[in-house]
Amino acid sequence: MRHFLTLKDFTKDEILEIINLGLQIKKDLKAGVFHQELKNKTLAMIFEKSSTRTRVSFETGMFQLGGHALFLSNRDIHLGRGEPVKDTARVISSMCDMVMIRTFKQSMIEEFASYSKVPVINGLTDSYHPVQLLADYMTLIEYGLDKNLVVAYVGDGNNMTHSWIMLAAKLGFELRIATPKGYEVDPTVLEEASPFAKASGAIITTTNDPLEAIKNATIVTTDTWVSMGQEEEKEERIKTFNGFMVDDAMLSHAHKYVKILHCLPAYRGLEISEDVFEKHSDIIFHEAENRLHAQKGLMVWLDQQR
Repeated sequence: MRHFLTLKDFTKDEILEIINLGLQIKKDLKAGVFHQELKNKTLAMIFEKSSTRTRVSFETGMFQLGGHALFLSNRDIHLGRGEPVKDTARVISSMCDMVMIRTFKQSMIEEFASYSKVPVINGLTDSYHPVQLLADYMTLIEYGLDKNLVVAYVGDGNNMTHSWIMLAAKLGFELRIATPKGYEVDPTVLEEASPFAKASGAIITTTNDPLEAIKNATIVTTDTWVSMGQEEEKEERIKTFNGFMVDDAMLSHAHKYVKILHCLPAYRGLEISEDVFEKHSDIIFHEAENRLHAQKGLMVWLDQQR
C-alpha cells in the first residue's frame, strides 16, 4: 500500500506512470469510455482548509470512476479537537477505501497516514501541494513543453515552491526560484531534494531577483502572495512583494514563447497582471481542469498498489 504525501516518496518512473494513466483515462473520457476502477468504493475527503478546485476535482473524479466521495469539514469531525488524529485515522480508514486530506500541518497528514489502513492523499498542506504538480506536469506534456524545460517560479517560498523543487529534482529539469528576502524556501526541502537532483541532473537555483530567475525561462509560474491563514500579514506581504508581479515587462526577459502556469485562485494586479493572466488563460484553465484527470490517475494507481 502506498500513500501520496509528497513527491519525494516517488521515483521519476512512478510519477510519469501516474500522469500517463491520468492522460489515458482523460482520453478515454473524451471518447465516451468511462472507467469504473473504483466502483463501489468511497473516498473520504477531509477539509480543514476550504477549496474550490480540490473538492470539485476529487468528488467529480471519484464519481466518474464509479465510486463515491464523502465530504468532511471541521464541523463534521473532531480531528485533533478532542479525538487524537490516530484514532480518527483508524476509524475512517476502517470504513472508507481512500482518504484525501487538505490541512495545515504536514505532520498531521503524516501521522494520519501512519495509522491508516488505506491510501492517504495530500490534497494540500502548508508544506506541500503535490497533486497540483501532477496536473501542472500533465499540462506541460499535453502542450509539448516538457522538453528542454526551464521553469521560473516567482513569488512566495511556499508549498507550491517546495513541490516544484521535488518535481524538478525527481524529473531532472531546471528550476529557478525567485522570492523576496525573508520569504525564501525552506532550506530543509532543498537539502532533501539535493540527492535526487544530483541523480537526475536537475539544476535548482534560488535568488531574490526575479529577472535573474526568469531569463530565457520557457515556463513561468507563480502563486498568491497571501495564503490561507496569512490574512493578518496581507499589507506587509503586498509591500514586500512589490516588484514580483509577473507582467509583460518581466516576461520580456523570458523565452519568446514562454507560457504561464498558475494554480489558482489568481489575484490580478498582485502576483500576476490582468493582461498576462488573460493572455495565458487557455493554458491556466487547462491546468485547472487537469486537476480532475491527474487525480483520477493517482487514485486508480494507488488503488492498484493495495
